[in-house]
Amino acid sequence: MTDMEQLDQMRLDKWLWAARFFKTRPLASNAVSCGKVRLNGQRCKPSRMIQSGNLLTIQKGDLFWEVIVQSLPKQRRPARETHLYYSETEESQVRRQALVAQKQVEKSTYIPSEHKPDKRNRRMIHAFQRAAYHHDTT
Repeated sequence: MTDMEQLDQMRLDKWLWAARFFKTRPLASNAVSCGKVRLNGQRCKPSRMIQSGNLLTIQKGDLFWEVIVQSLPKQRRPARETHLYYSETEESQVRRQALVAQKQVEKSTYIPSEHKPDKRNRRMIHAFQRAAYHHDTT
């Protein structure tokens, strides 16, 4: 990536989309608005301008990333080039890999039911759910 392709500042939602943390810019914008992305430890708006050296904390589901912005791409590039845009902190990598390993263990120990619930069992499940719903709303 040459110096001519580098920018001084870039919108946060656009960078998240270009770095492929989110599939679309509206998803990135919504995540920032909902507080799932923090810039230098503080909430901000999707239009906030970021620059190299900023620390971003990104939450997607159960996963968290702490990344330091390395470069600001001129446009979205292939996924194999995203490692040029940021560097992930050591603690973030360890924490995320531990969570992924834990989820894999949980998934491997799951034993699915041998059959679907029959009509009587479905009615019992629905009755239980209605009772739980009515209990929560009162």
